[in-house]
Amino acid sequence: MTKTISQTVSMLEMLPEQEQNFAFEFVKRLVLAWDPDYTKLTPEERLHLEAAEHGEYVNGKEINWDEQ
Repeated sequence: MTKTISQTVSMLEMLPEQEQNFAFEFVKRLVLAWDPDYTKLTPEERLHLEAAEHGEYVNGKEINWDEQ
């Protein structure tokens, strides 16, 4: 968790529940405006994807699923 997110959470915890819900809906709208179909990667997700692409993995098409 970044320092900014941690600070934001701390501030949100100070708010009454109704205002927390408002803030949640606002953040949700921001995320949907930024990535409406949830296809963008966060920096952490990008690192995991790049590690998988350059690491050891097996293509599912290369597996003979009928053989035991």
